[in-house]
Amino acid sequence: MKKLIAVLALTASPALAASGPFFSLRNTDFIVTLAFIVFIGILLYAKVPAKIAAMLDGRAVQIKAELDEARALREEAKVLLASYERKQKDVIEQANRIVASAKEEAMAAAAQAKADLQVSIARRVAAAEDQIASAEQSAIRAVKDQAISVAVAAAGDVLAKQMTAEGAAASIDAAIAQVDAKLH
Repeated sequence: MKKLIAVLALTASPALAASGPFFSLRNTDFIVTLAFIVFIGILLYAKVPAKIAAMLDGRAVQIKAELDEARALREEAKVLLASYERKQKDVIEQANRIVASAKEEAMAAAAQAKADLQVSIARRVAAAEDQIASAEQSAIRAVKDQAISVAVAAAGDVLAKQMTAEGAAASIDAAIAQVDAKLH
């Protein structure tokens, strides 16, 4: 095969071609036409068109398989995207529920703290009022005790000034009689 190609290449060279009748080896157009026909013949003898067609068919099958695989991957990607979008939506809804729950818990805790603070303030106010009442009672007792002490002292001074020996003896005898009457 290689020898045939070498012979045809040398025979069909433009150096051998010259002008003259068409079916002459000296006519360049004839030589080129003849070389082309021989070249086509060699290609047909070597079954190059069948090989090219087989290669093209194989490539077409491969491209079709790649396209089918790409379609399958695209569908799978769509399914995954939809799944992730659903998951994202669920996560967002769950986050919103958590935030709402946290807000409710915070409001409840704030209300409980407010109620506890009011109870604590009420206890402190009651304790302060009790202390004030106790201090008031102590102050009233202290004033009464002081008034009694002052009254006793004043009465003692008044009696000491008004009392004579006879009045003191009569007063003592009256007191003894009262004690005697109460004890018997």
